[in-house]
Amino acid sequence: MYYLGIDLGSSSVKVALVERSSGKNIGVVQEPEEEMSMYALQKGWAEQKPEDWWDFVCKGIKKIKKTHNVSKKDIVGIGIAYQMHGLVIVDENGEPLRKSIIWCDSRAVEIGNKAYQEIGELACDEHLLNSPSNFTASKLGWVKEHELEIFKQVSKFMLPGDYLAYRFSNAINTTISGLSEGIFWDFKKDAISEDILNHFQIPQSLVPEVVDTFGNQGRVSAKGAEESGLLEGTPILYRAGDQPNNALSLNVFHPGEVAATGGTSGVVYAITNNLSVKESSRVNNFAHVNYQKNIAKNIGKLLCINGAGIQYRWLLNNLAVTSYEEMNMLASEIEIGSDGVCLIPFGNGAERMLLNQDIGTRIVNLNLNRHSKAHICRAALEGIAFSFVYGIELMKSDGIEAKVIRAGNDNLFRSEIFANTIATLIQQEIEIYNTTGAVGAARACTIASNGYDTFSSLMKNDHVMTYMPFKDREQYQKAYNDWKKELGLIINK
Repeated sequence: MYYLGIDLGSSSVKVALVERSSGKNIGVVQEPEEEMSMYALQKGWAEQKPEDWWDFVCKGIKKIKKTHNVSKKDIVGIGIAYQMHGLVIVDENGEPLRKSIIWCDSRAVEIGNKAYQEIGELACDEHLLNSPSNFTASKLGWVKEHELEIFKQVSKFMLPGDYLAYRFSNAINTTISGLSEGIFWDFKKDAISEDILNHFQIPQSLVPEVVDTFGNQGRVSAKGAEESGLLEGTPILYRAGDQPNNALSLNVFHPGEVAATGGTSGVVYAITNNLSVKESSRVNNFAHVNYQKNIAKNIGKLLCINGAGIQYRWLLNNLAVTSYEEMNMLASEIEIGSDGVCLIPFGNGAERMLLNQDIGTRIVNLNLNRHSKAHICRAALEGIAFSFVYGIELMKSDGIEAKVIRAGNDNLFRSEIFANTIATLIQQEIEIYNTTGAVGAARACTIASNGYDTFSSLMKNDHVMTYMPFKDREQYQKAYNDWKKELGLIINK
């Protein structure tokens, strides 16, 4: 018997199959093999067709069944992870009224900032733990303001994962974790935010039914079965946004546990039951997957670093090198601190942790007579690592205590220089695991019936290595202080 995990990203859909009893990863497939289409009719816009997501999910399910010769009757549960903060709106027949406005679309920033002022900064911080900013509620507010005729036809709004669950089951529902990522949840009242609905004049009837994150959220309908190739009646047992799900995939559930991701962008996601919002302008706060009303107010504090893996990939594409392994080898030939070369890696748009400043990538102290591409590779790894440390320091000032840090086995964390730099500066071990969001979503299907301890046991074979902090961190600290000094000169101009 197997569980099926789906991870809906903005570039592709990944579908995983795991054994129900052991949690063993049987395989993962991706659809499409190239990137999904994204529509940008204006600068700063980013949209996708929800129907395309469903099409790729169905293709992925059929592909993984065929690849591993698995019958639909052997798949006994579905877990869904999805790109966060997107907006899907449907009419009374469940048909999308427009393309989805996805997470990286920035059109609603001004509307969200205005809501923050008019609702009141203190009220937003205390009740929503965030500014409405550019999240789902503000995107729905944008539709109401700019596409009123479409808004009048809205029967329900959904997050991307809610839409996939709907296509499987023909039932529209959502979760507390999902509503919180859309900034619809009032943490103080433990209820849907009346402030948000009133401000944007969103009828309560547009809010989907709320179901538990773990447990039976609906069953595959006859139509869903026909289109997906799954058995009618198969239950959907789990649903969460991609960052909470990545944390779950790394067995990060409790205060003091931290998940880190070193992909195109970097993410630090820390669990706390501290409702501090001291850094709410830099760090976002969402209900974690195991948040329970009046019982366990576990909050996921999310810090995003846009200029992370994309910086190292840019160097791969533009230096005379053939692989990340070659770059890492070149970097290892250079001493800590890169002989003074300092790289500020924020070249992928505005950085929220820098108060939305867009400062670009900078290489400073480069001596053309002494320095080589090896120095640039080392400075890049160190600069990206320093940006993680800078972010973790912000989070610590906001009440986070990092007792355990776990990360996936992705490109950046495969680099000893990168991981050891972080471990040494924060004096904390970093555990590396070979898992993915789709695998985590599949394994999460077991939690409702078997609990979190069983889930953690499913990961026992995923551990790859643990990076230990070096005892002598003087050189690292000096290099980091030099980097922070250069960053300060840029952001304080």
